[in-house]
Amino acid sequence: MSEKQQRLVYSIIEFLNQSIQDGTVKSDDQESLEVAIQCIGEAFGVDPSSSEQTKKLSVKPATLQSIFDVFIKTRDKVSTPQASSGPSSQPSGPSADEKAQAEKFKQAGNAQMSSKSYDTAIESYNKAVALDPINPVYYSNRAAAHSSKGDHLSAVGDAEKAISVDPKFVKAYHRLGHAQYSIGDYKAAANAFERGLKLEPGNASLKSGLQNAKARITDGDSDEEEVQSPDAAGAAGAGLGGLGGMGGMADMLRNMGGGAGSGGMPDIASMMNNPQLMAMAQQMAANGGLANLMQNPAVANMMGRVQSGNMPSMEEIMADPNLRQLADQFGAGMGGMQ
Repeated sequence: MSEKQQRLVYSIIEFLNQSIQDGTVKSDDQESLEVAIQCIGEAFGVDPSSSEQTKKLSVKPATLQSIFDVFIKTRDKVSTPQASSGPSSQPSGPSADEKAQAEKFKQAGNAQMSSKSYDTAIESYNKAVALDPINPVYYSNRAAAHSSKGDHLSAVGDAEKAISVDPKFVKAYHRLGHAQYSIGDYKAAANAFERGLKLEPGNASLKSGLQNAKARITDGDSDEEEVQSPDAAGAAGAGLGGLGGMGGMADMLRNMGGGAGSGGMPDIASMMNNPQLMAMAQQMAANGGLANLMQNPAVANMMGRVQSGNMPSMEEIMADPNLRQLADQFGAGMGGMQ
């Protein structure tokens, strides 16, 4: 069951519960509807009483009704052709006066946006659109106003309308991506940013938006599982200095010195993120080398100091001939893993 499906079911259950509470449903039918709500929730694994699911699945401040209203309005705007007076007549565009008046309404809306009067700004942009419905800027600005007040679904509708009016209007793709990102549809957001970048490859805002959206896309939302490249894996272990081309474990430990850890010790988080070091640990565990290592008196003494809070520095470790010999043997045994 995908999260998107559960979001839809959660919104349906919210709508049905609201219909019971506000009296939309007759009292005689409420019990039957409550049973239906319970069955729907169980069938799709949705529990509206769960605070965890509410946080994960709720689309507030939007509601199922508002989503449907946006869909109807957008469909009507995009698909309904203007009536023509004859077979050869063409729909006339706005006159010069209408364009000038629409521009004044847009400027008023921009000023209202600056003062955070978002509802008033939307009204101004509505008037601009009514006078000049073929200017994508007015839809794009209205999308920004909707997003500013948290109504991202309406922003999606206006951004898509701006694109339908002018597919080359780059800012509309950013508005669309931002709105999709805000409602949690990261894959759709990434798609919007990518479409904009095809028109303007150097756009920094679109690049940043795409990077953020891709970072939030989960394995369940993506069509392909992202595999970390060797270069990326190496970068993740940069705090260790890497193992490739080093003469042995002693050299590796020396190069790890001066990290974020206490007393010149390496950064443990970086060590855990280094795929090469983790592979070495797995190999040691598999062949019993890890158990033998922990029985070594020199290692036991060092671990005792760590547990007592007396963290040895890297210089102390490398100055201990027993530990240094152990590190050289261990490095040789691993064969300089790349």
